[in-house]
Amino acid sequence: MSVKPKIMISSLDAERLEMLLESLSHNAFPGRDDLEAELARAEVVDPKEIPPTVVTMNSTVRFRVESSAEEFCLTLVYPKDVDTSGEKISILAPVGSALLGLSQGDEIEWPKPGGGVLRVRIVEVTYQPERSGEYYR
Repeated sequence: MSVKPKIMISSLDAERLEMLLESLSHNAFPGRDDLEAELARAEVVDPKEIPPTVVTMNSTVRFRVESSAEEFCLTLVYPKDVDTSGEKISILAPVGSALLGLSQGDEIEWPKPGGGVLRVRIVEVTYQPERSGEYYR
């Protein structure tokens, strides 16, 4: 796998994600170890210090899955906020975990359940709560 890009997450997102992971059984979802590894390597900063082009929880992001050239525009959410609209992706989904903390233009290879990797590229962060002054959503 190629070198992973630097990632940054807010202290609020880090705290909430750690609580979420603690509440789930160890084998609750296939990408748990990968998400934990991302959280461990992330630079954690105050929500007010997050640059406006970083994907945070509840951000809406346009991204491309390079292997298929498909482009998506989805909001990264906690599992409790997923609905049937098709406009949200859970942090517990492999692509959801891959998006967290990346910046516009970043690419990352991410393990797929069952083997292989996805290459995900951030095209644009179209909405970010912190950029809109919503620090404690």
